[in-house]
Amino acid sequence: MAAAPVWSVDPRTGNPREQVAVEATAEEVDAAVRAAHAARGALADRTVRAAFLRTAADLLAEAQEHVIEAADAETALGPARLTGELARTAAQLRAFAEVVDEGAFLDIHIDHEDGSRTPPWPDLRRYKIPLGVVAVYAASNFPLAFSVPGGDTASALAAGCPVVVKAHPDHPATSELCASLLRRAAAQHGLPEDVLTVVHGFEAGVELVKHPLVSAAGFTGSIRGGRALFDAAAARPAPIPFHGELGSLNPVVVTEAAAAERAEQIGAGLGSSMSMGAGQFCTKPGFVLAPAGEAGDQLLKSLTETVSGTGSGVMLDHRMRDAFVQGVAERAALPDVEAPVTPGAGGEHTVSAGFLTVPAHRLAQEGPHDALLEECFGPVTVVARYDSADEITAVLSRLPGNLTATLQIATEEADGSAAELLAQLTPVAGRVLVNGWPTGVAVAPAQHHGGPYPATTSTSTSVGATAIERWLRPVSYQSTPETLLPPELREDNPQNLPRRVDGRRA
Repeated sequence: MAAAPVWSVDPRTGNPREQVAVEATAEEVDAAVRAAHAARGALADRTVRAAFLRTAADLLAEAQEHVIEAADAETALGPARLTGELARTAAQLRAFAEVVDEGAFLDIHIDHEDGSRTPPWPDLRRYKIPLGVVAVYAASNFPLAFSVPGGDTASALAAGCPVVVKAHPDHPATSELCASLLRRAAAQHGLPEDVLTVVHGFEAGVELVKHPLVSAAGFTGSIRGGRALFDAAAARPAPIPFHGELGSLNPVVVTEAAAAERAEQIGAGLGSSMSMGAGQFCTKPGFVLAPAGEAGDQLLKSLTETVSGTGSGVMLDHRMRDAFVQGVAERAALPDVEAPVTPGAGGEHTVSAGFLTVPAHRLAQEGPHDALLEECFGPVTVVARYDSADEITAVLSRLPGNLTATLQIATEEADGSAAELLAQLTPVAGRVLVNGWPTGVAVAPAQHHGGPYPATTSTSTSVGATAIERWLRPVSYQSTPETLLPPELREDNPQNLPRRVDGRRA
């Protein structure tokens, strides 16, 4: 049977653009993984790895016009958004080059032999080594920053791990173009091009996570798809780490004092954040606890004005559009749910932004309204109106894990009176914001982009310098002669790497 074709599709019309590739067979996945596995040794030199990452960033920037044109044709995200995303993607690659140069990610510890301790210490030297081939599952909503040249790929390569990417079907042409740039960057530094390979197709993705030479996986996508791959990774004869980002509601709590102080500002900010990019950000604020009463009414008035002024948008594909239309219709039909601005179909190929409201007490215990506590991918948010602090507590206690949680407070509450609410939000999210909006994830060393399940399947971050830790494992050498030690662990520290010696920073 002939392999199924992989088509690039225009989401603005639903029409095929071009055939990009064919879906990979099990044999082709096996060949890609084995080629990546064979390339591991070539990535051992940190200086070459860092140079490779910088060149990859440079080539992406040089090909900006073509990359953005391809990505916009397949995602309808628009040149402005994609220009920013490409800059972010290049910056991620350069940031990980700096991480590799600095070397702190190796987490070197040296404890010299000490017979005076009870029990005695032998000479122990510990650092981290790459896991091996990493499978990366590209995201639909970020064709660059969370796809072929994105953070998972950049951090894995920085760790010294070859990567096989399962391309997302929504942007196969963009994936192939970006892969060609990264492979060219590898060749320029004498590395095998197979340090980065792309495969297409659903079955290819399943074969990839099961392959015995794949040592870890990174995923960004739906709860259903991510959980299936997570289970497959755990069910292998030799289970592997699976770092999946699956879904997030990203709750917001607006205090009564905050609504009274700046209802118009909060409503406008919420409207802009939840409708940004047709609501297709993983950090979209999809659930809001706002006060009942006059201050809350003013907030909703401002939100209504902002959302009403938002034009219809194109989602990444028609399957997602149909799921959004159906999802908001089912939620809007629940008792006591109102739609001040009705979300749904904006046209044959578009969607319109909107929001739903519900009394918070409807969500305080299990029932049919639980659907409002599940992510609905697209430009919609749910505003639950509360009457008391107890209702806030009751609803927060029922929330699933999230990437972010936001607290909107008044100036007077910054004195510490909002600390209890902040403490209630901290357990449900990996990043907690005060008086901001969660859309936008800075690529910074202190960033954490992850959270309790189902936001992610591990405690790691997929954004920021510490994302490299996902692809490493520690190993200790005991009583090993200097001549046999890896250079990073030798006494004279020839590479001048940061490390701790006998418990002290050297």
